[in-house]
Amino acid sequence: MARIYVSVGSNVEPRQNIRRAVADLRAHYGELLLSSVYESRAVGFDGDNFLNLVVGFDTDEDAHTVVGVLRGIEARCGRERNAARFAPRSLDLDLLLYDRQVLQENGLQLPRGEITEHAFVLCPLAEIAPNLAHPVEGVRFSELWEGFDMPGQSLWPVEFNFE
Repeated sequence: MARIYVSVGSNVEPRQNIRRAVADLRAHYGELLLSSVYESRAVGFDGDNFLNLVVGFDTDEDAHTVVGVLRGIEARCGRERNAARFAPRSLDLDLLLYDRQVLQENGLQLPRGEITEHAFVLCPLAEIAPNLAHPVEGVRFSELWEGFDMPGQSLWPVEFNFE
């Protein structure tokens, strides 16, 4: 059984799309560990603010199968994969960690590089897995977050009802 962490983000009908994504993940994988939900400004383009969180769960599926499930959930929420990289998103589900696996193949990078680059990924991950060490850096996520330099990256917690 592998422990998985997935980043969830949306800035198009974000409350609706995040609720649906979490419900779909719960239906497929069972019990989920959810971080708080954070709001942040769009990165790389002018657009509505994003809502973001990180979800943890256990699975027997391999990493590529998990990515396929995530892509299916994104599609059901209206995500178009051929859209510009820096553009509004109905839903963005990114596999951040698959246990301690280090991998780069077929467009899949584990651990995902955005973990140490974006506050909206590192903060919620450090919240739900503070003592877990980054598989490459060897530093606990709580320590990475404490030392994170955030110029231009503001984020703040928001109240969120998943029901």
